[in-house]
Amino acid sequence: MQDNIDLSRYVNYCRLPHMWCAGCGHGMILKGFAQALGELGIPPEQVALVTGIGCSGRTGEYVNTHRFQGTHGRALPTATGLALAQPELNVIAIMGDGDCGAIGGNHLLHAARRNVNITAIVANNLNYGMTGGQFSASTPVGKITNTSRKGKVEETFDLCKIAQVAGASFVARSTAFHFSLMVKQLKTAISCQGFSLVEVLVPCTTYYGRYNKLGDSVDMLNWLKEHTISLEKYDQLLPEERQEKFWIGILENRRQEDFLTRYQRVEGINLQGLERDDQDGGEAID
Repeated sequence: MQDNIDLSRYVNYCRLPHMWCAGCGHGMILKGFAQALGELGIPPEQVALVTGIGCSGRTGEYVNTHRFQGTHGRALPTATGLALAQPELNVIAIMGDGDCGAIGGNHLLHAARRNVNITAIVANNLNYGMTGGQFSASTPVGKITNTSRKGKVEETFDLCKIAQVAGASFVARSTAFHFSLMVKQLKTAISCQGFSLVEVLVPCTTYYGRYNKLGDSVDMLNWLKEHTISLEKYDQLLPEERQEKFWIGILENRRQEDFLTRYQRVEGINLQGLERDDQDGGEAID
């Protein structure tokens, strides 16, 4: 990781200090976002950041890039339109786990299926952090939240595996503790052709950490460190051994045609076919 990056090109320091809770990992994602762009040498005017609603939705308040804040769960449709209308831009969508995996879950499936040229960053704090600490689709089974006082009963979504199966080009996971890994994954995601998703596990000290007695922000970062293992080691565990572990690493990295490239290619073939039909002649239709 480069130490000489001028983060002020991408982060609006005049808007700081930020509004996030002390010890929250969203600030680490903001820095990782700026660090990755700086190391790639992408000018801020060539970047468009799209956010939804929730804690992560405020990220756009602190950047010097183009930005758009949509409604809850609708960051990816907005990013899709932007990526197709302005393909010269690097379109990045930052969402929370509830924003992306629950309210916007269907949009995640189809953005990955279409393989639209978008980088999706999911700040996963394992609950709905802004609206009171309710459980989300990614809250681990048995954990305490505002709406699961005796432990969450529902099974958990693995957003990375959902994106992989749906057709994403690049899928990876890191944590706020593993900052250098996060930056490395973001650089690969931004550079790849097609839909990419980087999930970042972040502390929520106000709700998730407090309800589950995980301590302060430092304690939660250490908790993330202790409960994450490489994807290779995770795959070797028995199902019951995986309950208290999170895998980190690259789940998918494949070269494939993105949606806009395919659309333009197919549209060009169709137009040529229509021209040939016109040249061959035929009966006029009244």
